Amino acid sequence: MSRELLAIIDQIGREKGIESELIVTAVESALVSAAKKRYGVGENVEVRLDRDTGEIEAVSLKTIVKKVNDPQTEVSLEEARELDELAEEGDEIGSLLEMEDLGRIAAQTAKQVIFQRVREAEWEAVHREYSVRVGEIISGMILGQERRNYIVELGKTEALLPVSEQIPRESYRRGDRIRAYLSEVRLSSRGPQVILSRGKAEFVAKLFEMEVPEISEGVVVIKGVVREPGDRTKIAVYSTDSSVDPVGACVGVRGSRVQSVVRELRGEKIDIVTWTDDPRTYVGEALSPAVVDKVGVNELEKSALVVVSEQQLSLAIGKKGQNVRLASKLTGWKIDIINQTEYESERAKERDQEISAAISREQDLQKEEEALEARRFSEREEEFDLSDLPGVGEKMADMLKAHEITTIALLAEANEATLSELPLIGPKTASRLLKSAKEHLSFVEKQNEAREQDEVENPEAEVSFEDTPED
Repeated sequence: MSRELLAIIDQIGREKGIESELIVTAVESALVSAAKKRYGVGENVEVRLDRDTGEIEAVSLKTIVKKVNDPQTEVSLEEARELDELAEEGDEIGSLLEMEDLGRIAAQTAKQVIFQRVREAEWEAVHREYSVRVGEIISGMILGQERRNYIVELGKTEALLPVSEQIPRESYRRGDRIRAYLSEVRLSSRGPQVILSRGKAEFVAKLFEMEVPEISEGVVVIKGVVREPGDRTKIAVYSTDSSVDPVGACVGVRGSRVQSVVRELRGEKIDIVTWTDDPRTYVGEALSPAVVDKVGVNELEKSALVVVSEQQLSLAIGKKGQNVRLASKLTGWKIDIINQTEYESERAKERDQEISAAISREQDLQKEEEALEARRFSEREEEFDLSDLPGVGEKMADMLKAHEITTIALLAEANEATLSELPLIGPKTASRLLKSAKEHLSFVEKQNEAREQDEVENPEAEVSFEDTPED
């Protein structure tokens, strides 16, 4: 029986992938529970299984005391010295237990404990093996379906392919072989649960890594993968070697490499684009297979405006916006697409707005110059009084001011007939005053022009306006 026990332990270890030492420890623990069940809960029992012979030895340990209060854990000094003459108070002494006398209930308890410990050891072995393989692609066989979730046999354990991690419209039958991405290993009361995925973007990245040696060697680097399972995947690649075309390496000779991935994904479309740190180029590449004409970017808002021809518009947007949506996820930029006609229309509006703004600015500048000129003329005009004109005395000047002709400029603009009707002024005087005022204004204007010209040619020079015209 002892040899048979060792053979069973060795067999279980091979089948379950558990170290024999763990099973031996589980058996010893189970026999301790059985012994306590048989001989009393308080028994301090040790069980040892000989690894070579398979012999089982159970020992009940009790503390040596003068007066026994608990017979299950204590023994008197007199009884102890009957077994060992050198026994002393406070020591522990053991007595062998007959394991054959365990009984049916104790044996059942041992069986349950062994089963539980072996199962826990099996769970630990599964968790240890598969937790380090998270992120790998593993193969298995479909065992069946449970609430639309597939159960996959991996050999030592079963894995779960949830409906949320499946490729839409993909179905399997019992016995079908399957490859999937090991997404995670969950711990639960029922043991470790291995979760598989065929819908994650990482699954596609790992497939390319398996098919393209340049990726596994690090020459070609996958910079990003976005995916809508069952429909389309976009993958951005970059080459660390200028002599290696990253897209060509992933496509393979006559498309052999990418077609292998497409077959695994059951015909899913794959766009392979070149990664670059230039956002304009990268956004244009990401909209493949569409060909773009222009790309404008706003780096602060991280948005891009893409211009395409009328024929490329639907291809750039994709079915239900799928292509531009995936391109936006891949690049991390918000992408708006318009056709060439809309672009020209927008440009025409912008040009019109720019022209209008330029005209408005020009008009404003002209008004400012006119106001400045008027201010300069007014300042210059204030230097002269009406009485400074030949033929205008102080009384006539006061009379003109009383009739709201306060400056030489207003006098030059006065109506000759109206002016001749004013006191102290007749038709001849009115004509002479108008002529004198206009000559004065003409002289002032010429002097202003001369001063401005001189300021341009010789900014430090100053023009004197102290002289006045003489009759």
